[in-house]
Amino acid sequence: MIKKIFEKNGIIGYEVSKKFSDKDMENNKKFFTQTVKREWIDKIMDHDADIFDENGKLLLMFRKKLLTKNSIDLFYDNIKKFAQTPTSNRGSTSGSKNKDVRFNPKIMSNIFGYMDGFSPSQKRSMKNNNIKPKYHVRETRFTQDFHEQYEKTIPLIEEINGLYKKLLPQHFNNQNKKAKQTLYKIGNTAFTTVTTNINFQTRIHKDSGDDADGFGNLVVIEDGKYSGGETCLPQYGIGVDVRMGDMLFMDVHEWHGNLPIKALDKDAKRLSIVCYLRVNVWKRSKNMTAKQIKSHNKIVSSLSKSRRNAITKKKRNN
Repeated sequence: MIKKIFEKNGIIGYEVSKKFSDKDMENNKKFFTQTVKREWIDKIMDHDADIFDENGKLLLMFRKKLLTKNSIDLFYDNIKKFAQTPTSNRGSTSGSKNKDVRFNPKIMSNIFGYMDGFSPSQKRSMKNNNIKPKYHVRETRFTQDFHEQYEKTIPLIEEINGLYKKLLPQHFNNQNKKAKQTLYKIGNTAFTTVTTNINFQTRIHKDSGDDADGFGNLVVIEDGKYSGGETCLPQYGIGVDVRMGDMLFMDVHEWHGNLPIKALDKDAKRLSIVCYLRVNVWKRSKNMTAKQIKSHNKIVSSLSKSRRNAITKKKRNN
């Protein structure tokens, strides 16, 4: 709920209070089963704005039309095929209670850059080939197998990084200190990992696994016309209509989710992009040398190749 409106350096600021108590949110959020209801949201921002809680803590910073078209187009042209790959491993934000990811709903939510731990197929390959990697960190499939396309996504990610450094220098510096300690990072940025979502209404959730000393971000690429999809902090009754070229920084450790997306054009797509530093990627790789990383990446690549060969053989036998 909005308690106060003010202006500072030409930007409209809002002080907001909680519309729902922490206990209410825990009940609504239980098992990731709830989506944001539009009637909970009192105001959706469509202009430059800074929003603070009653204690002066920054909840979000929103700026319109800061990202360049060339970087957006280059990113989209090289990621769109991968970003449309259906996956079932996003159980928490999709609302699934299944522990076995094979039974989760298929959604277009994917990750690239670097990850801590291994995929289920890689774990199976390790077991089958009696391989036990020393380091539990890895390149993602897109970064590993489609390196040329991956490299072309970096200009947009570096633009986001530059805005992060300019607009939220303290949060950026906290995160960038960690990023400088690992070679598993994306370009010259404070990020190790990127999540992409296409036409995906996330359930109410708090992010985990990212750097708690940093600050979250979200940008959107539009392909066709749609309505909805606004990113909301339902506990405070506020939302933000992030559109092409806009830059949203937000506290992702507050409850958040987005409203339903309705395609107005056939096959319209809303691609949301979130860049972050995964703490365990940093922790598990900060002492690795370039030589160790090269050797480790070769082992992980062999696991992926082994798995693909097994799938090809199975298809031939069938």
